[in-house]
Amino acid sequence: MSRSPEQLVRDFCEAWARLDLDELLSYFAEDAVYHNMPGQPVQGRDAIRASIERFTASWQSTEWEILNLAVDGGTVLAERVDRTRTASGSVDLPVAGVFEVRDGLIHAWRDYFDLETFRKGLAGG
Repeated sequence: MSRSPEQLVRDFCEAWARLDLDELLSYFAEDAVYHNMPGQPVQGRDAIRASIERFTASWQSTEWEILNLAVDGGTVLAERVDRTRTASGSVDLPVAGVFEVRDGLIHAWRDYFDLETFRKGLAGG
C-alpha cells in the first residue's frame, strides 16, 4: 500500500536529517520538477541530484520541523523551519514548501524562502 501524499511529504522532510542523497531522490518521479524559488527550476532526477548536491555539500546536519501542513488531493503545503548547520554557520530558515504528489512520488516541489536569511546564517552572520 502506498503512502498518502501527506505521509510521503512528512517522511521526505524527516529523511533530510540523514542527508542521504539516494534516499532523498527515491521520493521523486523520474521527470519531477524542483524549484527552489530564488533560483531556476530543474527537471529530472539527475538535475535534482546536482542541485541538491550543490547546496548541501557543506552541510553537517539539517532537521526540518513541520509547523503546519495542509493537503488538497495530491497537493501538500508544508510550512517548515529548516535548521541547518555547517562549519561556518547555522540557520533556522522559515520555508513554505508546495509538493505535488502522484502515484506515491513527488512530481513537483517548490520551496519559498528568503535567500538572504539563508546566506547570512550559513556565512556565520
